[in-house]
Amino acid sequence: MHIRKAARASDVSAKVIRHCHATGLIPAAGHRSCGSREMQTLRFIRRARDLGFPVERIADLLALWSDRSRHSADVKRRATEQSAGLRRRIAETEAMVTTLGHMSVCCTGDVWPDCPILNDLETSTPVLPPVQHPTTFG
Repeated sequence: MHIRKAARASDVSAKVIRHCHATGLIPAAGHRSCGSREMQTLRFIRRARDLGFPVERIADLLALWSDRSRHSADVKRRATEQSAGLRRRIAETEAMVTTLGHMSVCCTGDVWPDCPILNDLETSTPVLPPVQHPTTFG
């Protein structure tokens, strides 16, 4: 199957497929084409990308997927690490939302040029009190 058809069938862009060929995540089945095994691998890659795994981790997962002597504990560890990383990113994003909300409340939003948001952004030491980032997860 040609790359464009494979892209539509796997819901992975042709650019990603070419990148996967170039980096060796999937071997090229022929000149600009994908076989059924490559299609299955592309779907695997797509699902892993949807779950936020970076390319390096996807390569690890593909290696484990291909290794029938793997230990499921190795796969579980990678999934657990990914989940923890996503939780950290969520907490950081929530802290940013809280900080921006606080900054917005402190700004009068009127016609005058004074703006505590811009003042905060321009300084290396925040003008507004910092928001505490959670370090533990429930």
